[in-house]
Amino acid sequence: MITLTPFSFTQLTQSFICFILFFILYEQIFYFKKKRFIPGPTLVFPFFGNAISLVRNPTKFWAHQIKLAKSTNLGISANYISGKFVVFIRDTELSHKVFANVRPDGFLFVGFPFGKKLFGERNIIYMMGQEHKNLRRRIAPNFTPNALSTYVTWQQIIILKHLKTWVKLSEHQYPNPMPLRNLARDLNLDMSETVFLGPYLGPKARESFEHDYFLFNEAFTSFPIDLPGTAFQKGRLSVFRLEKTLATCTELSKVRMQKGEEPSCLIDYWVQDTLREIQEAKLAGETSPPPFSSDAEIGSYLFDFFFAAQDATVSSLLWAVAMLDLHPEVVAKVREEVTGVWSPESDTLITVEQLRDMNYTQAVAREVVRYRPPTFSVPHIAAKDFPLTESYTVPKGALVFPSTLESSFQGFVEPDRFDPDRFSTERQEDQVYKRNFLAFGAGSHQCVGQRYALNQLVLFIAMFTVLIDFKRERTSDCDELAYVPTICPKDDCMVVLSKRCARYPSFFEVEQFTR
Repeated sequence: MITLTPFSFTQLTQSFICFILFFILYEQIFYFKKKRFIPGPTLVFPFFGNAISLVRNPTKFWAHQIKLAKSTNLGISANYISGKFVVFIRDTELSHKVFANVRPDGFLFVGFPFGKKLFGERNIIYMMGQEHKNLRRRIAPNFTPNALSTYVTWQQIIILKHLKTWVKLSEHQYPNPMPLRNLARDLNLDMSETVFLGPYLGPKARESFEHDYFLFNEAFTSFPIDLPGTAFQKGRLSVFRLEKTLATCTELSKVRMQKGEEPSCLIDYWVQDTLREIQEAKLAGETSPPPFSSDAEIGSYLFDFFFAAQDATVSSLLWAVAMLDLHPEVVAKVREEVTGVWSPESDTLITVEQLRDMNYTQAVAREVVRYRPPTFSVPHIAAKDFPLTESYTVPKGALVFPSTLESSFQGFVEPDRFDPDRFSTERQEDQVYKRNFLAFGAGSHQCVGQRYALNQLVLFIAMFTVLIDFKRERTSDCDELAYVPTICPKDDCMVVLSKRCARYPSFFEVEQFTR
């Protein structure tokens, strides 16, 4: 048995302290070597870097990164988070350079800094090359004009259902305002469950699904420690249950579509086309089913749709209300346009053609998304050393954050001003400054469902302004950005609502749906 003498114990302690000091010094050198001349923190905390400040106050963290990036002509800045060197990009052209080089020898799209632990490896976010192209081709039938017209029906039904609930809640606690964020979240989750899954998710299954999705969402804003009982692990495990539920819905849809029934939701359009490919493969003598056609695979990729559609749209709904409240002249023009093509008393749904005719309302929706793109930044990882500029090379393994928000405030005429007319046929800033409009991403991973998302926002703005009178309780910091994880108003959009129309429209489908 070896006994440590006081002298040897002192030596061991000194050696340990020396090792720690050496590690701290090595990490600082490692950071400085990668940062080189670009602006960033002078010193970084060992291993954790600035991860704690990012989790505690993301608004302050990103505001500082933006300030640093603005301090040089390069438009980039550096930081260090949980052992990862970080490059933040505010310059539009450099952001496009990242989006255009998602490949094994360029940048790997991650969507979320610790996403692989949360989402799992087999996720559309992490695909690239031909496999990614093949999957996007199979997803395309979900967003044809015919499919979108089906979704427009359900979108109006869900919006009306929740607007009526919102008004009742507001009247109950009048004159006190109520926060809209959680209500908008409930609306949008209800929307996704209905539009994506239709009749395949019963009431009890919905309750479980919503609980699991809440756990998943909580994991986004938690520290990424995957230990029992942590919010991150609870969120990670909830993903397995969510995907299993979606696989079951896929199985039920296949049974219905095999009977030749008409599609009633997104998964039906997906399955209908998948069954066609399976049949063609059989006729061609192929023994294996086409890729991406199993219940588990479709369920997994359908979860990606939920993730992409949920928080991003909640953000847009909240900023739409916030901007409308700030601009009564915009509200007046929207109301005039909408009532010119649709009347609530007609008890008819807004048609796709009428939706297209709402040019100004469409412009308002696009300006909301430009002014406050839901996804502040789109994280990537450098797969290899990548020459971002002539003078700076992004080191392999670096987390790279091209900012969609900062691009929105470059190029456009008076970009700091909320101005829907910039998207008018006369000005066409959406075409002139197209490269700066990165709210839906760019390149191979550009959002495939952007038309669906814009339709929902336009319908919400149209119905919200025509059916409801609203007043926001404003404070000095209410419009500051809160990262939850998409950007939302800091105050969760505190409003007082009341019924504006003589009576709500009565859609037959609403009565059927809410029974």
